[in-house]
Amino acid sequence: MKSTPAYILRRCAFWADEDVKVGQVESLTVPLPKEKTEEIRNAGMIKSRKVVLGYEMEDLDFTMTAFDPATLKLMTGRPGSEHVYYATGAFVDEDGTTHSAELYLRGRLSALDNMEWKEGDKATLKCTVVTHYCKLEIDGAPIFEIDDFDYSVGGVSQTGDIRAALLL
Repeated sequence: MKSTPAYILRRCAFWADEDVKVGQVESLTVPLPKEKTEEIRNAGMIKSRKVVLGYEMEDLDFTMTAFDPATLKLMTGRPGSEHVYYATGAFVDEDGTTHSAELYLRGRLSALDNMEWKEGDKATLKCTVVTHYCKLEIDGAPIFEIDDFDYSVGGVSQTGDIRAALLL
């Protein structure tokens, strides 16, 4: 057990559709899966209970300090179009151990916030990507992977038994 702070983000890099954005992305919000729950109270129950009915996936948000034509062109609006987005992070423990994180996802660039141009101030462009597939690995080990049909944690499917019961 470590007694010093661990996994502190020191640096990160970002790619949009295989185009590296080092020096152009100010921040990004890593999407994480969330359980979709519903409250039920069936016959014989004296209180309600929340049950898991599936999962939800947040959007990827990133903020650029560049007016980048290549990124702007990713918002095509065409059905079925999606692009690859990739982020890496260097996490360093206070004992000096360095960890590598890789976030890989596919999705659609769905929103661009208005960008204000003002002389003497940096201009930021906030981009939102609807996530269709996402995988996070730390030090090469799978943390989670999710798409429309399966969700895995630590490389183990959390929904495989249900898919098997459906003969899929």
